[in-house]
Amino acid sequence: MNESLQQRLSAIRLLAMDVDGTLTDGAMYYSAEGEAMKRFDTRDGMGITLLHLAGIHTAIITSETTSIVQKRAEKLRIAHVYLGAKKKNEVLAELCEKLGLTFEEIAYIGDDINDLSAMRTGVFAVCPADAAESVRQSATFICSKQGGHGAVRELAEMILIAQGHPIILPEQW
Repeated sequence: MNESLQQRLSAIRLLAMDVDGTLTDGAMYYSAEGEAMKRFDTRDGMGITLLHLAGIHTAIITSETTSIVQKRAEKLRIAHVYLGAKKKNEVLAELCEKLGLTFEEIAYIGDDINDLSAMRTGVFAVCPADAAESVRQSATFICSKQGGHGAVRELAEMILIAQGHPIILPEQW
C-alpha cells in the first residue's frame, strides 16, 4: 500500500456499502413461489465485524427495499441501514451530519451507475473488480475481488491495516 493510499484510509471512520453487486454477486435467485434470495459472502461479513471491533461505523445504502438486506444487516449489527435510497449522495450527507463526519472520513463501495452520486461526493470511492465501467472510471480504488466474492473484506482489511488494527478476533469474541 503506497503512502498516499495509507494516509487516505487512515482517516476512514465509516464504511458505507451498496448491496447488489457489492455485498452480493448481483444475482437474484427466485423460488417457484416467487421468494427472492440473495447470496452473501461470509468473509465480507467477518470484515464488517472486524471494522466494528476497531470502532469503525458501517452503513448499507441500497436502492432495493427488501427484508433480506435488513436481516443481513441485523446479523452483522450494521446500525445504519437505508433501504430504497435513490439519492445515495443525500444519504451520505445525512450520515455525515448524524455521525459528525466529513466526506473524507467515509469510504463508499458500490458497483453500478446508481452508486455514482455517492462516489462523487468526495468520499474514498471504491468498487469491486467487476463493477460497471463508468463506476470503475469514477473509483479512487478498484478492488482485486469481485462483488459478493470478497471485495468488501479486501477494503475492510486495507482500512484496518492502514489504521494499525490487527486482523484477528479477540479471545472473548
